[in-house]
Amino acid sequence: MTHEPVTAYELVDSLRPLLLAEAAAEAPGAGADPGDLEQAVWLRLLERLDGGGPPSDPPGWLRRAVRAEARRSRRAARRESGPAGEPADDGRHDPERLALAAAHRRALRDAVRRLPGRCPELMAALLSPRDPTYREIAGELGISQGSLGPERSRCLGCLRRLLTREVAAH
Repeated sequence: MTHEPVTAYELVDSLRPLLLAEAAAEAPGAGADPGDLEQAVWLRLLERLDGGGPPSDPPGWLRRAVRAEARRSRRAARRESGPAGEPADDGRHDPERLALAAAHRRALRDAVRRLPGRCPELMAALLSPRDPTYREIAGELGISQGSLGPERSRCLGCLRRLLTREVAAH
């Protein structure tokens, strides 16, 4: 059985309902407009079609692309606002604040490395700038996706106790 190649129009037309649903579902959590997510994903699809052809699994590709655009939108929103949602400081950086933030990041990384069991790997995956999904993290660590939540809670509890002791000691 031979399949005729799908035109770009047919691919876009067939994916439109799925994209509308996925963008509507992801947008609120990303603090984004569904239309902006849709537009970004259409652009990614057109770039892909121009550069090498359609994805082998269009619906799966589309779901991943929407999640990636939502993560990108969340990161952009975090960069544009400071603590507690306050506006950023116009791009001017206070050296003291930068030094303190770097020290806090180092202290957190050091504490994460001292956690028991598989917690260091799990926390490193959760803190990764790649912003992986639970499915990706579970695959990397070789554990079930359903056990990630309880494992994460246990590791965060250990981290909280470790940091509380260190803060009290200082």
